[in-house]
Amino acid sequence: MITTSNLTLAYGKRVLFKEVSIKFSPQNCYGLIGANGAGKSTFLKILAGEIDPDQGGVSVGPTERIAVLKQDHFAFDEETVIATVIMGYPDLFQVMIERDAIYAKPDFTEEDGILSADLETRFADMNGYEAESEAAVLLHGLGIDESLCQKKMKALEATDKVRVLLAQALFGNPDVLLLDEPTNHLDHKSIVWLQEFLFRFQNTVIVVSHDRHFLNQVCTHIADIDFGQIRVFVGNYDFWCQASKLVMRQRQNENKKALDRAGELKSFIQRFSSNASKSKQATSRKKLLEKITIEELPVSSRRYPYISFKPERPCGNIILEIENMTKTIDGVDVLKDFNLVVNKGDKIAFVGSDTLAQTTLFQILNGTIEPDSGTFRWGATITLSDFPRENDLFFKQEMTLVDWLGQYHTEGESFSRSFLGRMLFSGEESMKSTTVLSGGERVRCMLARMMLTCANALVLDQPTNHLDLESITALNDGLTAFPEVLLFSSHDHEFISTIANRIIEITPKGVIDQTMGFDDYLELMDSKETV
Repeated sequence: MITTSNLTLAYGKRVLFKEVSIKFSPQNCYGLIGANGAGKSTFLKILAGEIDPDQGGVSVGPTERIAVLKQDHFAFDEETVIATVIMGYPDLFQVMIERDAIYAKPDFTEEDGILSADLETRFADMNGYEAESEAAVLLHGLGIDESLCQKKMKALEATDKVRVLLAQALFGNPDVLLLDEPTNHLDHKSIVWLQEFLFRFQNTVIVVSHDRHFLNQVCTHIADIDFGQIRVFVGNYDFWCQASKLVMRQRQNENKKALDRAGELKSFIQRFSSNASKSKQATSRKKLLEKITIEELPVSSRRYPYISFKPERPCGNIILEIENMTKTIDGVDVLKDFNLVVNKGDKIAFVGSDTLAQTTLFQILNGTIEPDSGTFRWGATITLSDFPRENDLFFKQEMTLVDWLGQYHTEGESFSRSFLGRMLFSGEESMKSTTVLSGGERVRCMLARMMLTCANALVLDQPTNHLDLESITALNDGLTAFPEVLLFSSHDHEFISTIANRIIEITPKGVIDQTMGFDDYLELMDSKETV
């Protein structure tokens, strides 16, 4: 269990938290949500003891251990993978070092014997004899091959490092588990394994995630950061959405009733205050009016961009035809004899762990690179707009956002300002320099660029990366409503399942192409694995 008492933190005049007192109990998983900049990661750092609040404090049981998903992917480069995982339980790892050192001595004294007995007792109490096998199980569940376990961390790909650090956080049954975006870079199979692990986990979990499906699967409670407070709701993310909207609607209705009643009283007082026969009633109503309080509703930090893709014309019968496309990168066939016919109304999600193949295909289709062999052609009626995974090239030249967006239309500066305002760059924010934008701000700019094209075929490579939940929801709704053709990749389960009507997975054994929803596809793949 972990509790906060009157926790307050501000940066200048901006208050993140004010007198927050919460108890996070065992056997519960709390999803910590809030708009970008609301303070989710900061709150986790306060709980972990990495940041001191301005006032108030955090308390845990005297023997309880907090484990944190580390964000520094280079901190353990000189350690082996298996050692990095075990380091998630620092006391155990220290005992292991002392134990190995004492047994490595060439001359073993009586004092060494006494010390080794004590170390063995502590080692057994911390389940040290099972440490390496437990670490290996965690690594296997997260998709790390056994052959990597004894390699140094610096030899691993960035995505594998993330998995190892997640295994480190999970290792040794910590009393409090703090996870900041644990599903980043995980494939579907690893996410499902993590969901099942957290479902069985009996201690306290506090998790920050932009994956709505993941939050729905693992959370027993939602801790919502807004209005400078953290309010806890029982239930998963979908339940919070309904409950929070209901609470706000009730408060608005209560305010409306109070305003209507106050209006009636004011009208009566104005009409009859000078009337001798009605003066007592007017005085009585004045007293009633003084008792009515109109609650000033706080301004939420949540903001939803306006995302709507409106094609200038519908697609014709020929959309996209790919024949025997092959592309080799660094001697590896990323695409080999790839064939695809896209039909009217297709919303195709490219799924699976081979993200390089997905990105390579999209880069060929948008003209960034060429295939080594094979052909593709877009139909004569097709206008294409794309969202690349890497967008650095679009922001290399320093300019204001107004000027940046002006490159993609001819309507003038006032139109740019208005459009940027809908994408949450209001007022002076529209004059920001392109060189100082955050990842999420860049994504919103790229989506604005796409909307201005009025294209009838959209290609998006991991568009939800860097976005907060509000922007993901807005993009999700915009693509669901889009009436024409869509090709996209994403690791967001909810995003895929609510948009796609066709699923394609490029695997080492070939291409799987199924005209069905994502949940049906997963069920089909699971049934094939169990046969």
